Amino acid sequence: MNMEKQNSFRVGKMEKQQSFRGGVMEKQKSFRGLMEKQKSFRIAMERQLSFGSERKKSKESPGKRGDSPLHLAARAGNLIKVKEIFQKCDGNGVKDLLSKQNQEGETALYVAVENGNAPVVGEFLKHLDLKTASIAARNGYDPFHVAAKQGHLEVLKELLNSFPNLVMTTDPSNSTALHTAAAQGHIDAVNLLLEADSNLAKIARNNGKTVLHSAARMGHLEVVKSLVSKDPSIGFRTDKKGQTALHMAVKGQNVEIVLELIKPDPSVLSLEDNKGNTALHIATRKGRTQIVHCLLLIEGIGINASNKAGETPFDKF
Repeated sequence: MNMEKQNSFRVGKMEKQQSFRGGVMEKQKSFRGLMEKQKSFRIAMERQLSFGSERKKSKESPGKRGDSPLHLAARAGNLIKVKEIFQKCDGNGVKDLLSKQNQEGETALYVAVENGNAPVVGEFLKHLDLKTASIAARNGYDPFHVAAKQGHLEVLKELLNSFPNLVMTTDPSNSTALHTAAAQGHIDAVNLLLEADSNLAKIARNNGKTVLHSAARMGHLEVVKSLVSKDPSIGFRTDKKGQTALHMAVKGQNVEIVLELIKPDPSVLSLEDNKGNTALHIATRKGRTQIVHCLLLIEGIGINASNKAGETPFDKF
């Protein structure tokens, strides 16, 4: 009787184990099938993403800006390609290509200039007149001004050799290329432009600020030195707020620039803006401690000068 029970127990147990193993095997098969489906789905998704990224890459290429083949060659600095394109055109065709603008309003010359590709610029200039060479982009910069902004010295030389009159061109704010180069601190470009015409330094923007105002405020010491050496009297020019370059300099942190502006004639320290503020008033208001200490060492500084509000420099220091 006990043997029968044991046999029955063993048979039942074996059947359960077989049933369990069968169930596990079925689940494993089902799981493997699911994994295969996921793998297939993943491959399909990767293909779609790859295709989508290729399309996106294509859309983000330079051609999206409406660049012509000449724009693309100019952007890459590919002089050989530029010459190949020109060889396929007659004289009028070349001029049409050079006057064509992309969606940003940029000509092929502008693109070559912005990227500093002087050999390509030189090739373009063989076929350009002044009007086409001066076409401005939608950002307001023409090729000459963008060359100054980027500090591309060789490009500026190419442009000036072909069209010297470009040096006097101004943008809508009446900024010259000299203003643009000086604001960026491009000293070599500044010196080149001053050699072309030193009178550029006297041209003020619509707000009355000269190149010296901008260089002093931006902290470009070498540019300030160059401008002052060309014309020491420029330090007395005032903008529409009555501010000199010294008023602008004391708002910054560069003590050397302040001293450089005072050196030609210390009487500039007594000049007042439209509110009656001297440079010392501005320096104390701005909390420029080092500059204030520097100014106080200069003989004759007006420490008790009152502005139009009746305030001396140290009333709010």
